Amino acid sequence: MVTTVTAETAETQRRIANRLKRARGQLNAVIEAVESGADCRTVVTQLSAVSSALDKAGFAIISTAMRDCLAAPDHSRATDGPERLSVDELEKLFLTLS
Repeated sequence: MVTTVTAETAETQRRIANRLKRARGQLNAVIEAVESGADCRTVVTQLSAVSSALDKAGFAIISTAMRDCLAAPDHSRATDGPERLSVDELEKLFLTLS
């Protein structure tokens, strides 16, 4: 039986992966622009899009981990691996993105 939390987590992971794939495509465009000698405005605009996409993916990943911790503060279920992240670890990860 698939629980709602599992289905929500799978959907969130799918959205995050899609966002990262979009960022990869944008990064490829930046590389191509640099290699082809594109003007500075084009390169910087594309680079800004990559940076924004990566930031949003990072925030989504941390947000998901925070929701998991709030949903099961008693550590009764694992998140992505064998160990859950502590609130302090989540805060530290969040601050690395800002």
